[in-house]
Amino acid sequence: MDFTLSENQQMYVDTVSRFVKNEIIPHVLELDRSHKFPWDVITKAWELGILNLSIPESVKGYEIDPISTALIIKELSYGDTGISTSAMCNDLANIVIAQHGSDEQKSAFLGPFVEKPILASFCLTEPGAGSDNSSMTTFIKKGADGTYLLNGSKCFITNASHASQYTVFCKVGKPTGNFMACVIVPSLPLLPSDPVDVAAGREINLPGGGKVIIGKPEDKLGQRLSNTATVTFEDVVIKEDQIIGDRRLGFKYIIDVLDYARPMVAAIGVGLARRALDVTLAYTRERKQFGQRICDLPVARETLVQMWKKVELSEMALMKAAFKVQEKKEDRGIYASLAKNVAAEAALFCANEGLHLHGGYGFMSEYEISKLARDAHIIDIYEGVREVQHMIIGREIV
Repeated sequence: MDFTLSENQQMYVDTVSRFVKNEIIPHVLELDRSHKFPWDVITKAWELGILNLSIPESVKGYEIDPISTALIIKELSYGDTGISTSAMCNDLANIVIAQHGSDEQKSAFLGPFVEKPILASFCLTEPGAGSDNSSMTTFIKKGADGTYLLNGSKCFITNASHASQYTVFCKVGKPTGNFMACVIVPSLPLLPSDPVDVAAGREINLPGGGKVIIGKPEDKLGQRLSNTATVTFEDVVIKEDQIIGDRRLGFKYIIDVLDYARPMVAAIGVGLARRALDVTLAYTRERKQFGQRICDLPVARETLVQMWKKVELSEMALMKAAFKVQEKKEDRGIYASLAKNVAAEAALFCANEGLHLHGGYGFMSEYEISKLARDAHIIDIYEGVREVQHMIIGREIV
């Protein structure tokens, strides 16, 4: 494995780095306080081509490999992990179409994302089915006319309030069924320029029948620049061409999606950890105590060294996982879990220790480290809590 970036990969890194420096970092604290969804930033990211990274060449005209995708997400996360989470969610929702959809489905369900800056939602988690996906109760049932009806509720869904399409995992036949399916629910396209008030939730009557009810946006501890809400499907009509692949293999497709997604979550963690290290280094170089810079105090320097080590090790784990995914190696799942865990640990450690080195100022909202400390916690939770990653790793090594 060569750590030297290709010309294209270096171009991606430089492009996203400039974008973050100019469009995100100068405004991130103000945006975070406003709790306003950053449509302007998302639109500019789409215009730059750093959204919808999983769409295949047959639809998009060019393809971005998983290593390049990880590099892009890492750089974007250096600016804000809420924004990168919203951006990555499009790929989380669309990768199953790219991997298992027919050519016609790829064109129908991925094509719109190339044409317009729209968002997608990945609908997996339910109030009673978090880490245990087999406990989900959302289901499709076949009717006499050959179509299906989708019913059920999902929670903690990223981009839900602003999504134009929903990728939904559900049981087949009944809530207690043994098989899972993946279905696509296109909604009316929602563009940044559309004057839609989502503060109190939305109710979407679908042209094909049924409705989607979106709850009010969740008020979260961190990652305030990503949107999260509940989604309820009531008698949504699902045609055969809206079912991706085999309607009995949904659980396999979930594993495939998460093997792809976990390195991308790791990239989010690495980006946050590096940002926390950098803002802490900048602060401790300027702030003096006991007649010298904080960074020159042996006890503080030891913490900075530990932070740096966490960042570097998490980045190495990320790149190995991305390489395994790119090469479709059979053991990619264990390395995806490893990268996710190591990066989440680095993000938490660097944010918390960075806040500590800021002293009382770190507890003030005017300092970015306080925001990073809030944002870091979800990285240890979404796409599988650390205990689930340990279960995966433990199962594989024994």
